[in-house]
Amino acid sequence: MKAAGVILAVAAALALQTTLARFVIRGTVAVDLGLVAVVYIALTSGPVTGLLAGTLTGLLQDALASGILGVGGLAKTIVGFLAGVIGTQFIVAQPLPRFVVFFAATLVSAVIFNGLYFVLDPARFSAAYAGITGQALGNAIVGVVAFQIVELLPGAIERRRAQRSRIRR
Repeated sequence: MKAAGVILAVAAALALQTTLARFVIRGTVAVDLGLVAVVYIALTSGPVTGLLAGTLTGLLQDALASGILGVGGLAKTIVGFLAGVIGTQFIVAQPLPRFVVFFAATLVSAVIFNGLYFVLDPARFSAAYAGITGQALGNAIVGVVAFQIVELLPGAIERRRAQRSRIRR
């Protein structure tokens, strides 16, 4: 069941990402929903699941993009594992620590991704630091909001059911 949930979350994130890809800010996408999904899965399920989710997400994004296959996969694999380790070693239950984890995960992913591209093809290397920072902020905000929604949703459904049962009596 856990594998099906991970696959569903990754597929939903990538489908939403490709749908929203036309809304770009100066040539860069403001949020990487695949990375947000990987970090969320890693924080909630641990390092091994985060590693596998990162591998799946990164390779699928590489296949959809027109770049070198495997660079994004490696970056997201490492980030998924590290986020899972952080989730098991530290208390990441409040919005501020989660914000920091999502922000740092985006920066680590960008460093690995851009570093590998620099090693493989230095002539085409260009790092947009403002774009990376903007994406890190966007990912952190979306990640924290996603956590809040997922945590509040079961309680809201229960309250709604209880309210309906009181009305019927």
